[in-house]
Amino acid sequence: MSNQQVHEFDYMAGAGEVEDFTYEMDDEIRDGGGEEMGLDEYELITKVTDTSAPQARMGKDIQGIPWDRLNITRENYRLTRLEQYRNYENVPSSGETIDKEYKQMEKSGKYYEFFHNTRLVKPTILHFQLRNLVWATSKHDVYLISNYSVMHWSSLSGNLSEIINFAGHIAPIERHAGNLLEGFSQAQISTLAVKDNFLVAGGFQGVLTCKRLDRKGVSFCTRTTYDDNAITNAIEIYDSMRVGTHFMASNNDCGVREYDMERFQLMNHFHFPWPVNHTSMSPDCRLMIVVGDHLDGLLVDPQNGKTIANVVGHRDFSFASAWHPDGCIFATGNQDKTCRVWDIRKLSSPISILKGNLGAVRSIRFSSDGQFMVVAEPADFVHVYSTKANYMKRQEIDFFGEISGVSLSPDDESMYIGIWDRTYASLLQYNRRHSYGYLDSYL
Repeated sequence: MSNQQVHEFDYMAGAGEVEDFTYEMDDEIRDGGGEEMGLDEYELITKVTDTSAPQARMGKDIQGIPWDRLNITRENYRLTRLEQYRNYENVPSSGETIDKEYKQMEKSGKYYEFFHNTRLVKPTILHFQLRNLVWATSKHDVYLISNYSVMHWSSLSGNLSEIINFAGHIAPIERHAGNLLEGFSQAQISTLAVKDNFLVAGGFQGVLTCKRLDRKGVSFCTRTTYDDNAITNAIEIYDSMRVGTHFMASNNDCGVREYDMERFQLMNHFHFPWPVNHTSMSPDCRLMIVVGDHLDGLLVDPQNGKTIANVVGHRDFSFASAWHPDGCIFATGNQDKTCRVWDIRKLSSPISILKGNLGAVRSIRFSSDGQFMVVAEPADFVHVYSTKANYMKRQEIDFFGEISGVSLSPDDESMYIGIWDRTYASLLQYNRRHSYGYLDSYL
């Protein structure tokens, strides 16, 4: 990933992908048909309000953007975004080449429907290439990064609470070998993972912090390296074939480290020829996808770190990967604006190449039942593909703002999308659509 450093949360505007949505809209908000808008009216337009499903059905914008008061329509502004958004590329013109060669899949599905948008929740992004900062542990419980804090949102109670504040001093309360007992201060958190009762946050200089959600305090703190460049790019928590819960940390120092979650001991440390941006463990824990600052991905044996096969086809660096629950299909997301779907039984070419609208594929999630694959671009668009339709049909979820992360609840009933923006930061919730027969009304 990019070696550029970041010390403020408005770093993204200088990173090349996009100018802030609010700044782009500033002229439209303040321009009342040529006359300067009054302060009261400006405050009314930018007032923080939630949006419910009934309000959206009545015509309210899901983000609360008052298009009727602006000097541009939503449709025209969408065209402007599509024309002007600057996709970040490490390989020049990789996205333009894809645009010429591939078309998008049919936009005909409707698998999830809008339920609620809360602007009380304000997701943020530290590094513009890392977008795994939102995790749902149930259809009501969501964990996310907001500035220096890990926050918990309950859609059931409408309560937002702070879990860890990294702005101050963090130190572990448990004793484990390798635990950094003195802790650290003002850690910059670049990635997050939450599963069941475990939370792991990773950051700059190889920072790793582990917490059990049913206990007070932090269980484990460590620095895998003191190299300023060694950012923790991604974390995956999974049930190990060795019994117990483990997590894998992908790092910019070209390393992948495996820890157990009982004693927080380092189990494996694998080295690769380039910075590792993301890894995903197969459902049976016998294979691992490794992608990073290289055109090719790798299928790796997680027991010894040896490469089993190269995954060839992308035109730029990859930042996302995920496994289908069947353990045969996996997907990779790339800055060439594509998500490619692969079958381990035939790796010579992908079984599907899915093109985005604006930019890089930064996050991929398969539903637990395997029926859907969710693909998030860096901004404005999340796509839900039907695996039953061989990825030929998709639902397009359309909004404005940078995406801090996307997550499906374990039961697939809820999908959450974090939106980063100076004015319209929020958390979108979509719920799974069901087709019930008339007999179901009696159950």
